[in-house]
Amino acid sequence: MPTKNTTQVLIGGKIVKLSGYESEEYLQKVAAYLNHKISELSELPGYNRQPVETKSTLLSLNIADDYFKARRQAEVFEEDSQEKDKEVYDLKHQLIDTQIKLENSMKELETLKQEYEMLQKEKRDSLK
Repeated sequence: MPTKNTTQVLIGGKIVKLSGYESEEYLQKVAAYLNHKISELSELPGYNRQPVETKSTLLSLNIADDYFKARRQAEVFEEDSQEKDKEVYDLKHQLIDTQIKLENSMKELETLKQEYEMLQKEKRDSLK
């Protein structure tokens, strides 16, 4: 079972104790993300005059927006990946079909060469 990590992070100018099964580096990264979002919102006119509840709601909405955009992007990447997998699958089958045709053509060519050589030999023998 993974060990639970506890670390102190700074979020919005306040020290917060976070615990989780993720690494301390990850927990710090989450705190940095929150601080970045708070900083972005703080730059908006009138944000700092809003009640704490409104600020929290705006922060939550911005994080949810990022989440849904990231989730949609992941879905697009997954769709692209599946499409590319299908293309690779189709190309592999085309390659196999082409290789079989090439092998059959090579066999046919060899057969025709042998027939040609036999006919040439027969022609030479008949001229003698």
